[in-house]
Amino acid sequence: MSDRHGAAAGPALRLAGVGKHYGRGATLVKALDGVDLEVPPGLLFGLIGHNGAGKSTLFKLLLGLIRPSHGRLELGGCEVGGAGFREQRRRLGYLPENLVLYDNLSGLETLQFFARLKNAPAAQCQTLLERVGLGGAMRRAVREYSKGMRQRLGFAQALLGEPRLLLLDEPTTGLDPAAIREFYRLLDELRAQGVTLVISSHILAELQGRVDALAMLHQGRVCAQGTVAQLRERSQLPLLLQMQGEPGRLRQLHAELDQAHAGAPLQWQDLAPGQARLRLPRALKMALLARAAGAGLQDLQLQEPSLEDVYFELREAQA
Repeated sequence: MSDRHGAAAGPALRLAGVGKHYGRGATLVKALDGVDLEVPPGLLFGLIGHNGAGKSTLFKLLLGLIRPSHGRLELGGCEVGGAGFREQRRRLGYLPENLVLYDNLSGLETLQFFARLKNAPAAQCQTLLERVGLGGAMRRAVREYSKGMRQRLGFAQALLGEPRLLLLDEPTTGLDPAAIREFYRLLDELRAQGVTLVISSHILAELQGRVDALAMLHQGRVCAQGTVAQLRERSQLPLLLQMQGEPGRLRQLHAELDQAHAGAPLQWQDLAPGQARLRLPRALKMALLARAAGAGLQDLQLQEPSLEDVYFELREAQA
């Protein structure tokens, strides 16, 4: 069974018990250690973890640059390194964290060089450079490019050949806020076309509202995976409720909550006259929101824990 783009149905990528070890005995290093992971097609999937967690190693394995010590990796149902993988790799785009470029070539010449390596149509080069915002600089030497321009050129080379899977390692490094916004707009376009996107980033706030799902790597293992909402539920971190209203109504609400939830870990903080903050357990969210909404307050704001907070909470649970 195939999708509308002709790709085989099933996960865009699958890892089963994948490990990558270096050295032996006392010097053994487990860069990856028994990783199980599936990414359905057409998702924007985040990969997060500390330096040395195994993210770059995982990308190198998927690209076939290194071989796993054990386990199985598949791209579109094709085993990495197996029969048919060479052709499958042509449908794969990759933006490394540190892209090495020839400074004496122009942006257009650079992309034409990569197009020949990938056997992609040269006619795509100018269109892609315009798409990433380098149309006006395509004939300038790369040595004149800023860090952000180099990053956009790297993104353009990853898009050569109309890949069905994109691996993006710290892709927004050096981009200004406007360029980051445009970058994610392009990712949304690609996702709408059925392209699967795997993005590794240390900027968790940037991923928080954009990824469909993510996996957290810690010491070579997947310590958690799911949607941001699912990971928040798993962490059980408290919510923050900001309230504004007449001081008398806030005092009355405080007293009612103390009486109704005696023994519950509610943390009330008076910020200023007519303003208060309540830190509440997730299990009591709806009950407390209903009570607060009925208290005649002027404003309510509910703040979920950030992805960064969730990451550190789940990582500590694995320690």
